Amino acid sequence: MNALVALCHFCELHGPRTLFCTEALHPPSPSPSSQAGAPVPGDRDRDGDREGEGLTMKANSSASQRGEMCDGCRSLPASHPGFVSIDDETGIRFLSHQHPRQPQLFSVVRQACVRSLSCEVCPGREGPIFFGDEQHGFVFSHTFFIKDSLARGFQRWYSIVMVAMDRIYLINSWPFLLRHLRLTIQSLQSTALKVFDNEQGVCPQRAVRMNSVFSPAVFPHQRSGNAARSLTSLTQHPNLWASLHSSFSWLLKACGSRLTEKLLEGAPTEDTLVLIERQTEQEEEMSCWEGAEGGVSKSQRHQSESELGHDFLCDDTKLDDLPGPKFRSLRHLRQVLGAAEFRQLVWHVLMGNQVIWRGADPGLIQSAFTVLKSLLPVGCVRSVPYSAQYEEAYKCNFLGLSPDVPIPTHVSSSEFSVLVDVSSERSCQISVMGEDDISSLYQFTISSANTQPTDRGPTLLNKLEVALSNENLSVDVVSHCLLCLKEEWMNKVKVLFKFSKVDGRGREDTQKVLALLGATGPGEEDNVRLLKFWMTGLSKTYKSHLMTAVRGGERSPSQ
Repeated sequence: MNALVALCHFCELHGPRTLFCTEALHPPSPSPSSQAGAPVPGDRDRDGDREGEGLTMKANSSASQRGEMCDGCRSLPASHPGFVSIDDETGIRFLSHQHPRQPQLFSVVRQACVRSLSCEVCPGREGPIFFGDEQHGFVFSHTFFIKDSLARGFQRWYSIVMVAMDRIYLINSWPFLLRHLRLTIQSLQSTALKVFDNEQGVCPQRAVRMNSVFSPAVFPHQRSGNAARSLTSLTQHPNLWASLHSSFSWLLKACGSRLTEKLLEGAPTEDTLVLIERQTEQEEEMSCWEGAEGGVSKSQRHQSESELGHDFLCDDTKLDDLPGPKFRSLRHLRQVLGAAEFRQLVWHVLMGNQVIWRGADPGLIQSAFTVLKSLLPVGCVRSVPYSAQYEEAYKCNFLGLSPDVPIPTHVSSSEFSVLVDVSSERSCQISVMGEDDISSLYQFTISSANTQPTDRGPTLLNKLEVALSNENLSVDVVSHCLLCLKEEWMNKVKVLFKFSKVDGRGREDTQKVLALLGATGPGEEDNVRLLKFWMTGLSKTYKSHLMTAVRGGERSPSQ
């Protein structure tokens, strides 16, 4: 990431100062015009390092000569070479000094430091804020206090700033930066608080100050004596700057790799939009948990984090990473269950009914869910991979249970659920039979209170079964066929949503649209149920776009 992280401090004698700075140096791109007499890139980097060290030493020495450098304004000694870390994968070098290695960056960081500790602060003077411009760069700043028994108000003011020229990238990284910078800040504050409590226990400064004689002549000497405490002294951390170098280097690397550009052909699909919305909501939810001031225990927060991560963990799981026997594809699942049982199970999936798998092998159940979820749009999937208790249908439509979990009566007697019981027949011979021979290892029993016939529709299921039964088509071809079928029916869902929900047309007009979409005829009832269920999986972006367009069209004639 083309950014820079710096730790800043507001000195009570000298004002805002930059204490520590970490920047990323990308390796130079190979040039075919390089000749024998040209300087080697490594030599140029080493020259740049020496230049950066010279800049730091020059800034420190000049400030010292002017009497404008105290222990609180200094992190590394003038003779310290700084810290260097190299990423073996990318060749990026992370350098840490008290000041940036390039003179033009020195003024940029200096301005960000001054603004973060003077005018650009959030209410309460502690927390995150964003500011900047195209000329001097954009800054994500987080101000905070560190306890000091000798300071005015028993605390000193610091900030961590990240400076970058890409405004959009920095704003999109706000939740990530906020989450991880707070971890670093909380670590510094907790360490300094222990030192503060120990010092107060030995010599309470509040009582000393109240009993001391105050006079204008003595006050400057008292202030200058208390202002020269370094952050190392406040935390009693022997490897403080090396630790900060590791934290800032990781932050630059992780923040640069978490968002990548991807070339998309055409408009984004509904699945892509839903995944983006879910990721955004999850990051915002995590930030809200971490920003809450009391009232929420750590166990409750971790429980919420695990609940938020259910769908993402399950959706991103690869079949090859699951242990033990597993279903590899829809065709493999159809071969194991049988054609009739497979059609019954897939029918329930497409209708939006709750699909429950109960067994002792979580990996097998999760592989079944991974295969079955490919039948639905991402917005229609709510999954609990494996649980020790039953979860209601409004929470999940894919539910994995351990074998001893009872099914409630209202669920087992409902036509809107299907249960697949997985029982082991030859568990002692798994290693002998092989992991792929699932039919020899397990017995599958499918039960449902549904009395409606499943052999008529929906049309999507009929076309899918034709593709699965054709052995001349490979698994990849069947997957692309399913993707095309899903896109076809998702487009029909969009038309129906626009016609019935947004425009508010009547039943007769809706029936005409269904006939136009090819959803009538044999299996019409199943087709309509599928369309209505898939309508719940539309992205919020698409829905809000339609509503905005309709409202704009209603206002335009009057204007």
